[in-house]
Amino acid sequence: MNKMPPVTKNLLIINFLMFFGSFVAKRYGIDLDDVLGLHFFLASHFRLHQFFTYMFMHAGVEHILLNMFALWMFGRIIEQVMGSKRFLTYYIICGLGAGLTQECAQYVNYLVEGLGAYEGVNVGGGTILSMSEYLNLWNTVGASGAIYGILLAFGMTFPEEKMFIIPVPVPIKAKWFVLGYAVIELLSAFSNKGDHVAHMAHLGGMLFGFAMIMYWRRRPMISSSRPSLWQRIKTWWQERQKPKMDIHIGGKHGDDLNWNYEKQQRQAEVDRILDKLKKVGYENLTEEEKKKLFK
Repeated sequence: MNKMPPVTKNLLIINFLMFFGSFVAKRYGIDLDDVLGLHFFLASHFRLHQFFTYMFMHAGVEHILLNMFALWMFGRIIEQVMGSKRFLTYYIICGLGAGLTQECAQYVNYLVEGLGAYEGVNVGGGTILSMSEYLNLWNTVGASGAIYGILLAFGMTFPEEKMFIIPVPVPIKAKWFVLGYAVIELLSAFSNKGDHVAHMAHLGGMLFGFAMIMYWRRRPMISSSRPSLWQRIKTWWQERQKPKMDIHIGGKHGDDLNWNYEKQQRQAEVDRILDKLKKVGYENLTEEEKKKLFK
């Protein structure tokens, strides 16, 4: 079994540490969800750092288990395809985009309901909260936006891959699975406004993820004076494949020359496939190229 890629592994660790840390903090009277969750930008508890920290907070056991299972299942695959540095960038941008989308959706709701004209809100049971207190309740937590970005990346990278989704009795291609999820979230955003789920944040994560993937597909990575991680790995592989010094005796010399030539040809083919993978992505390789790369 392959080792779990570093970014996926560390994201899992950080999320679980923050989840259990929130219980410890409550024993000391500290509500980390309130401090690190993403508040509505017009609320008094809003802080700019919450756009980043909210991704590592979760509302309950079911919430974190579902998100971390999806991160483990799909994130490690996408990290291997993208590379660790690009995958981390993708994850964070999807999460930030999801938070920004959620803030925009909340602002639209604030304007539509005309909340700016009221000083308080009746939340039921005869309880009236001041508008300041009420807006502070608009708090978003969870890695779901980033996770939905990863689901989109999987569907775009392996569109024909078949998946078994409980309780559907037949396999579904990844592209239809992702599209179905997007449609469900869109419909839920308008029909289930009271379910306490940030559907617009999920869609925002997918939207920002789509924009990043399309941008990367159209624009090759920019090289710099310092070799990238990809270049260092490629150099290490090339050095590893170089033939060692051999002592040739008699008629074996001709055979060794042929063997070295064939090895160089194979290595040149692998280098070509790696370059193509870097520029256009795994899904644009031919079946023959995928087999060679796998070998």
